[in-house]
This record gives sequence, C-alpha cells and structure tokens, in this order.
Amino acid sequence: MILLRGVNKIYPPNIVGVRDLYLQINPGEFVSIVGQSGTGKTTLVKLLIAEEKPDTGQITIGGWDISNIRDSHVPLLRRQIGVIFQDFKLLPQKTVFENVAFALHVSGASNERIHHVVPQVLKLVGLEGKEERYPRQISGGEQQRVVIARALAHRPKILVADEPTGNLDTLNTQEIISILKKINEFGTTIVLVTHNREVVNSLRRRVITIDGGTIVNDQESGKYVI
Repeated sequence: MILLRGVNKIYPPNIVGVRDLYLQINPGEFVSIVGQSGTGKTTLVKLLIAEEKPDTGQITIGGWDISNIRDSHVPLLRRQIGVIFQDFKLLPQKTVFENVAFALHVSGASNERIHHVVPQVLKLVGLEGKEERYPRQISGGEQQRVVIARALAHRPKILVADEPTGNLDTLNTQEIISILKKINEFGTTIVLVTHNREVVNSLRRRVITIDGGTIVNDQESGKYVI
C-alpha cells in the first residue's frame, strides 16, 4: 500500500511542489496520475522513490515510513519500487541483456540469478531474440521495453511509470500500455503518471487529478477531465 498523509513539499523561494496531500493506493491497483505541467506530478514521483523528502507529513510504502528515510536505505526501497522514465537512460555501450543485468549486478545479485531473471523479464516485455542488440539497434518502443524489463528485474511490488510513452508514437504507446496492464494482472501495483488523455481514458481505471500540488479529483474508472 502507498499512503501519504498531509504531505507538503515547498521549493525555495515559495514554489509549491505538493501541498497538504492525502493519498491512498491499494496493493494491485492501476492508478493514473494526471494534471497540467507544473502541477505536482513530478514532485509526487520524486517523493515516492525518495529522490525528495517531504517538508512535513508522512509517506508510507508497504508499511515502511520513508518520510525521513536514510540515504543508505534508499537502494532497498528502489528494489521494491520499479521506476520507468520518459528518457530511457539506457547504457549505450551495453547490450539489451547487459542493460537489464546491470540493475541486478549493482545490487549484488549472483551470476546464476542474473541469468535466470533477465531472460524471464525480457520474455515478459516481448524482447526474446534481441538480447545481444545495443540500444542504437532497436526502436524507441523497444528501448522503453528494455527500461520496463530493467525495472522489473528486482520483481518490485510497485511500478511507477513517469510519462513512459511521452517519446513514442501511437502504436508503440498502445504496446507499452498493454505491457503495463499485463504486469498489473500479475499483482504489481502500477502508478502511471501521464499527460496523455487518450491513454488514461482508454484504461478506464482509477484517475487522480493533481492541480496546484493537491488532489482535485479522484475517480474510480475515471477520465482525464482537465
């Protein structure tokens, strides 16, 4: 479960990130976070992955209060929360396999575990047979699939997707959303942050609208209303 109680984050001199934010996301939900640029979506993502800490309020992830999480504990949190960004952040000199394996290697996983897990997650995202290709040799949609596979390598309970289709065309966007829906069906909680109205409305899942750093609308099976 994700639980935020009275969370505030203000940037100098007096720029609102989020203000008095209350939010509960239950295990296994697929939730879209929407809103105009500068309304607090990015700040919320940074708070969830402990890239930022709240000025006041409480953030709990799976029963773990991360409001004042120690820097040394952040890597452990990131193994529970997979993150997908709009810019792929792939290592250009590493193959598809190596990019996914790297996420496990830096956390101390054994070679045996790496060679067990990586093929599984690549199969899940439809990249069988492309393990030895480099990022420059695959399409933008395929690069985003590598990012998803990398995020899944630790088998996180929560997947935060921050504008994952922002650089993709309509067809690739649909394919990425289909993959996220499949991952959700396995029980992973999905938090999709997006400005894509068509994607949100096609999902027919819970939609949370943020404006001015606070939640202004929260609908089950909702639509992007702004």
